[in-house]
Amino acid sequence: MTNATTIDAGELAFDPATHPEVYEGVRTRRTFAFLIDAAIIVFLMVVAYLVIVVVGILTLGLGLLLLPAVWPAVAILYSVLTLGGPYSATLGMRFMGIEIRLTDGARPSYALALVHALGFWFSLAVLTPFILMVALFTERKQLLHDLVLGTIAVRS
Repeated sequence: MTNATTIDAGELAFDPATHPEVYEGVRTRRTFAFLIDAAIIVFLMVVAYLVIVVVGILTLGLGLLLLPAVWPAVAILYSVLTLGGPYSATLGMRFMGIEIRLTDGARPSYALALVHALGFWFSLAVLTPFILMVALFTERKQLLHDLVLGTIAVRS
């Protein structure tokens, strides 16, 4: 019989009072990560548009009906597949050294990543720049959709 000691990271893992270093520069890093991700999404959209145009030509114009779905599909799929993946971060977030976690320290699932992406893009479209202002007043520098979902951005 082994006597192993386990430590429940829980809320204490990302408590700003005991571990302020995980939140240092998160707002700035998250802003630059968004700009990097926006550039990546634009590149992916151009590729998707080119593929759809080729499919549209091959289908005598029928494939061109997919064009309006490119922006939301590419942006949401990019966010879901990267945030819900093993790194819990988009490529821009990985480059800037941050990741998304739940307040108990767990990594987000693909389902939560989908809701997170939808919440982010919806709040960005409706409330810009107010979603960024929320981070100025929250202890964990969370954005509006982070507060609703119980997620936080921390340095990795």
